[in-house]
Amino acid sequence: MPKKRITPDRPTDISQLAKRIVDIATGEAGDTSPPPASPEAVKRGEARAQKTKPEQRSATAKKAAAVRWGTTDE
Repeated sequence: MPKKRITPDRPTDISQLAKRIVDIATGEAGDTSPPPASPEAVKRGEARAQKTKPEQRSATAKKAAAVRWGTTDE
């Protein structure tokens, strides 16, 4: 399964890519990069991980893997 790209799609042609970079640098086109995660979100995730039991975390991870890979646990 190919990895998802974090950066927005960029043109593959070198001339189009150069124009896109210049447009972003001059403000003519907006860069659609995702904003960085806030420190509060990281703290909330750590707090949630501390509150859940290891068995619950394992079950959640198994369920997420099954959905991700399209398998069923029968």
